[in-house]
Amino acid sequence: MATGRITDARPAIDAALVRRLVDTQFPQWAELPLELVDPAGSDHVIYRMGEGLSVRLPRHAGAIGQAPKESEWLPRLAPHLPLAVPVPVGVGEPGFGYPWPWAVSRWLDGEVATAEALGDSSEAAVELAGFLTALQRFEPGEISAQGAREDLTARPLVARDRATRAAIAEVDGFDTAAMTELWEAALSAPDGDGPPVWFHGDFHTGNLLTVDGRLSAVIDFGGLGIGDPACDLIIAFTLMSAGSRAAFRAALGVDDATWIRGRGWALATGLNAYTSYAAVNPRIAAQTTRQITEALIG
Repeated sequence: MATGRITDARPAIDAALVRRLVDTQFPQWAELPLELVDPAGSDHVIYRMGEGLSVRLPRHAGAIGQAPKESEWLPRLAPHLPLAVPVPVGVGEPGFGYPWPWAVSRWLDGEVATAEALGDSSEAAVELAGFLTALQRFEPGEISAQGAREDLTARPLVARDRATRAAIAEVDGFDTAAMTELWEAALSAPDGDGPPVWFHGDFHTGNLLTVDGRLSAVIDFGGLGIGDPACDLIIAFTLMSAGSRAAFRAALGVDDATWIRGRGWALATGLNAYTSYAAVNPRIAAQTTRQITEALIG
């Protein structure tokens, strides 16, 4: 198991910095208290601001495009989606030594979804299939007219080949032969015949919120893009059990080739997180172990 590979330079972010950024750029919120949200994920530091707002600051360069992307697209997507999504209300500029754009959004109440609570729920699985169906059907005319946009174009699965094979060779406790077989099947699976569609791009349990045990919101659209929807099938292996996964697949109408590509995405992203964080974060270790195991089950 690796001990972690996060080597990029990361700015120091604390309440004092956030206070100065907010007070100078959004003085209308200068009196609102700040409270650190912990854990907040690997890409952003998040502060709740007052009762109704959140402040999100990228931790590393790989997340710096999220604030402008969400500000552009979420207001357009929100009316078409059956679950709540963040509503951006401002994009902040670099300042006081902090180098990147950052965001202020409406606060969404809820608890992070867990496999323990919803893994066996076919109702939740079908609801998530409905969310993805609605997202995939969104058709802004200007995108088709402009052609592909770099900020909405994801790297293909094959771009993860070297890192995934290295991780397969490195990790202990998993079936190396089974992982290799799944990965090669995913890479060789044919692409879908239909046109590219919208995908969330990071569709896993940590980006789902629940209220009173029911799904309420989808967050973190930094990976939003247009292309192969197989990447969003990761949710079937991070959240669901075999029974609910079957209901999800049937409701979404996923063909065999797309399903095997989705399993490949789940394997690759699970291995990436496991080798990067599992040695230092037991919670991520447990989650990614489950993800890899479920991807192998199918």
